[in-house]
Amino acid sequence: MKILVVEDDPKISSLVAKGLRENGWTVETAADGKAGLQRAQEISFDAIVADVMMPELDGLGMVIKLRGLGISSPVIMLSAKRSVDDKVRCLRAGADDYLAKPFAISELLARIESVVRRSLPAPEVQRIEADGVELDLLARLARREGQRIDLQPREFSLLELLMRNRGQPLSKTQLLEKLWDYSFDPQTNIVDVLVCRLRHKLDRDFDRKLIHTLRGVGYVFRTDD
Repeated sequence: MKILVVEDDPKISSLVAKGLRENGWTVETAADGKAGLQRAQEISFDAIVADVMMPELDGLGMVIKLRGLGISSPVIMLSAKRSVDDKVRCLRAGADDYLAKPFAISELLARIESVVRRSLPAPEVQRIEADGVELDLLARLARREGQRIDLQPREFSLLELLMRNRGQPLSKTQLLEKLWDYSFDPQTNIVDVLVCRLRHKLDRDFDRKLIHTLRGVGYVFRTDD
């Protein structure tokens, strides 16, 4: 990981940078908030460690400007102040964590790892399973009780939508908008036809039915009551 340390005390800056480098990370340092802000605009850092009290531009001001520029690198604030109010001010300014001085390098390492993990995008769901039905979203394959169900693309999308909303009825209008991206005449039977085709393929060979019609409401994926 690439870390930026923004600290005006040369001794603390050196100790922090040394500890991070010993952990195998690339570290750059800046002596004040103004220099740190400039460097963060030039390079994308995995995390920024910044002191609160600094000349030129303090840590709070730097974080506010970073967020205003759309720079989302996680920021851990360092401060000799330990009050809850100081911590709240930092977090509200856009910082991701707050560590009071003095601190152990091992704790700082753990805090950095934590904020970086939180900043990573959630992994994309690749598989959905419910009531014996399994959807492989990458291969676009469907199985029920291990038996492959051959579905057309729109049938697969309908089943995925119903399973993602398991137990929650979806109206014809909702299905039209999500599956076709535009509105048909609400009196059209295109949804009924698609549901009928999917139900025939998914439920035909099984005693337990999963796709149900709720009159006046819509359709729902659930087991029989």
